[in-house]
Amino acid sequence: MIAIVTAVIIYFIVNTFLFTQYVVSGESMSPTFHDGDRLIVSKIAKSMDKIQRGDVVIFHANEEKDYIKRLIGVPGDTVEYRNDQLLINGKEVAEPYLDENKKHKQNEFLTENISVKELVHANGESKIPDGYYMVLGDNRDNSSDSRYELGLIKKDQVVGEAVVRVFPFDRMHYDFYPDTFDVVNK
Repeated sequence: MIAIVTAVIIYFIVNTFLFTQYVVSGESMSPTFHDGDRLIVSKIAKSMDKIQRGDVVIFHANEEKDYIKRLIGVPGDTVEYRNDQLLINGKEVAEPYLDENKKHKQNEFLTENISVKELVHANGESKIPDGYYMVLGDNRDNSSDSRYELGLIKKDQVVGEAVVRVFPFDRMHYDFYPDTFDVVNK
């Protein structure tokens, strides 16, 4: 009985404070993630304030739904897309995770020309306000993200960072962070 109670307590602590599971629903992060992929999400990254540009995050979109998106901008950033090129604080940032989707885009650009000041919750400001993040799906043609009604998300909506895909086993993978964001993370 002691072993079962101890196991339940350990599971509760790990699931509440350290890690949780997430099942991808939809194709908004394709080809990085597919519908039904099972992930381990680190809550530690959020609690230690280690979430950064380029990370794939899970967040509460509303009371019933959690979303998975890539974090593009953090508080204080100016972010814009011009002719399918991401610019963060005036620096061009490559997005290699979009290459496959750019081959099959439905419009002239995969990501339309946008800037922070046009987004919901930006209050017309050109910089992301304190306590907010800009998030976009990797499958830009099929993603409800910061470009639309979702707008900038509040920092406290974030559950954590996707750290490992554990299923399907043949696609097990970790480190979904592209090194190209290192240019602006320093």
